[in-house]
Amino acid sequence: MTQLARTLRTIDYFTLGFGTMVGVGWLILMDDWLQRGGPMGAVLGFLLGGIILLPIGYVYGQLVMAIPDAGGELAFTAKVFPPLVGYITAWTMMLAYLIVCPWEAVAVGRILAFIFPQLDSIELYRVAGQPVYLPHLALGLALTALITWINYRGIQLSARFQNWTTFGLAGLFVVFISAGLAKGTPTNLAPPFSHSVLVSVFLVLQIVPYFMTGFESVAKCAEEANPEFRSRGFFRAILAALLTGTVFYCTIIFVAGYAHPWQQLIGKPFPTAYALQHLLGGQWIVKLILIAALLSLLKVFNGNFVAATRLLFALGRRGMVGNAVAYIHPRNQSPAIAAVAIGLLTAAGVFMGRAILVPITEVGSMASACGWLAACAAYFFLATSTRERMIAFAGEGVALGLIAMKVMPLVPGHFTQFEWLAFLLWLALGFIVKRRNVNVMNT
Repeated sequence: MTQLARTLRTIDYFTLGFGTMVGVGWLILMDDWLQRGGPMGAVLGFLLGGIILLPIGYVYGQLVMAIPDAGGELAFTAKVFPPLVGYITAWTMMLAYLIVCPWEAVAVGRILAFIFPQLDSIELYRVAGQPVYLPHLALGLALTALITWINYRGIQLSARFQNWTTFGLAGLFVVFISAGLAKGTPTNLAPPFSHSVLVSVFLVLQIVPYFMTGFESVAKCAEEANPEFRSRGFFRAILAALLTGTVFYCTIIFVAGYAHPWQQLIGKPFPTAYALQHLLGGQWIVKLILIAALLSLLKVFNGNFVAATRLLFALGRRGMVGNAVAYIHPRNQSPAIAAVAIGLLTAAGVFMGRAILVPITEVGSMASACGWLAACAAYFFLATSTRERMIAFAGEGVALGLIAMKVMPLVPGHFTQFEWLAFLLWLALGFIVKRRNVNVMNT
């Protein structure tokens, strides 16, 4: 029987984890972050988010070493809980990865339109009051086709693509961050918080799970490790991705506020680029940032696409959804049909346009936290020492707290009726798919 290709090394797993985590939110949504918490509130929110996610990162590192399975949370929970729990967990976690894909496909049009304003033309229709332009739609669909083709061809091409885009971003990031720190001023950071200190940090902390989702994607490619790969590399790659992602977000937020009075950035289309352009002058810094953003967009799109594809493949392999998605291409050794299916779902999301950007952030946070909770609960029962159980318990507490932030009506920033509708519709679709698959198998 054809198996998935085994080619990945530690560096590939790191770029998968970090690349899946850091997208273009730091360029497109910086004003939302600053409005929520102010510069220091946003920095502290992401820093605290990174710290409290460490127990969850540790749990994933231990689980993937013990259970290297493309199903990730599906495989972990299967060791402890009934199959239905694993299915709901995997289906929910797949949402966290899947919804990032149309997010990035839509974002590419916004980024390129900053350079080529003529792309904001030929309005086709509106979604929630936001226009959908033909050039944006075409760009999003073309990018979706490219990412689908790369993953259809196999993990080796996908990993090479991920490595180049990740390290390309890192190099450009060092350049424009250094320039911003050299010429900015602390007075631009005043006032440091948009609300009270606690509320500012809290409002940012709510969205951190969405922007930090990705370190656990390492588990989804565990079956594709090089035969010489040592399992400890999974653990190292996950923690390195989590720590590096935290440093990245905290640094870029601080520099944006340090470079320009942050309250003047609210409502700007690309606040980070706007701040550094006004500080340094000229278009060169804007072009540099936009190139970095495009590289970041490509890698996070690819990383989430890989993770979503592997989860769908694993569900098919266990007979929980259509068996066809468990097909492995004999030459490419890739889950080819699963890749095409994720590509088609992404393309459908692209038609929603930019109206999906901020609501997706909220739904993605909830979906990620649900997956993390299930993984930590499974590890709690699988762990053989009190110390390991305490770490798992801490991870469960973090995940439950993040979920509570979204479901409790009294908490600022909780789910709106539209976000609840999107989340519940996805769960309903999951039950329909599973029920239909069971009926087909019975007949």
